[in-house]
Amino acid sequence: MLTVNVVAYVVWLVFLIHFETTSRFVYLHVALNPALPRIAYEPWQLLTYGFLHLGTGFGGMLHILFNMLWMMWIGKDYEGLYGPGRILGIYVYGAVSGSLLTVLLHATFPEVRLFGGIVHGASGAVMGLMTMVAIHQPQKTIGLMFIGVVRLVHVVIGFVVLDVLFLSAGGTSVSAHLGGIAIGFVCGKAAFNGADPTRWANSFFTVRSNADAPRRKESQADLDHEPSTMFSKLENWLAGRKKDSGTGSATIHRMNTDRMDPTSESSGEVDRILDKISEKGYDALTDREKKILLNESGKGEA
Repeated sequence: MLTVNVVAYVVWLVFLIHFETTSRFVYLHVALNPALPRIAYEPWQLLTYGFLHLGTGFGGMLHILFNMLWMMWIGKDYEGLYGPGRILGIYVYGAVSGSLLTVLLHATFPEVRLFGGIVHGASGAVMGLMTMVAIHQPQKTIGLMFIGVVRLVHVVIGFVVLDVLFLSAGGTSVSAHLGGIAIGFVCGKAAFNGADPTRWANSFFTVRSNADAPRRKESQADLDHEPSTMFSKLENWLAGRKKDSGTGSATIHRMNTDRMDPTSESSGEVDRILDKISEKGYDALTDREKKILLNESGKGEA
């Protein structure tokens, strides 16, 4: 998230802002324009505004700087514990929740300037992340300059107070902040109770090989989604082995070679795999080893 925001900011300052056509397009179609019914025809604005920082000069730089610093301070440890999917998920939730509240308040109070105008910035998303972490980990603390170490939940409360008392007169979208805080509270409670409110986002960080997918599709389903079948076949092998060896040992040393096809994998390889299961369990096998067992166990069946 940090990289996307910084890249978008640099592209805006270096290229887009200098041309009327592109700068106007960004303001009108990428930033959040909360007026109805227009927003209904460009719903992507509910999210895309959260990756934009369109301010210029020193004030614009401070806007993105503090948003990114807060995201890094709060999100770094949390990402290490729960993965980048959790950060992405709450970022999206916070941005969308903030924009939806802004649209709702603008429609309800169209004459109030505070809830109108073009909105941009990651503040709502960052507040969502901050609140979720504060609720999920209520004892988490953070060090603040001139203040010292305080609990994160108290920082969130402080931001709410500042929004209500001061920022409403400074051009800040209070509704985006409050929307992010609201969804962060809900997601934090869910996470505290053991749920994963951002599970869908984990799929964006799952590394999969497209080249291997067609070749492995059928065999992978057999290996990963039918473990009970594999284990039942292994039990049959063990039963045959015990009859031949006459021993009641629970350790797997030799497969019933009478049931092996001469053209199959060598018995030594199969014995090694069975030894590995005995020592480390079935889950320790590689996909190749699982496939060998699957092929061997299927031979001789009607």
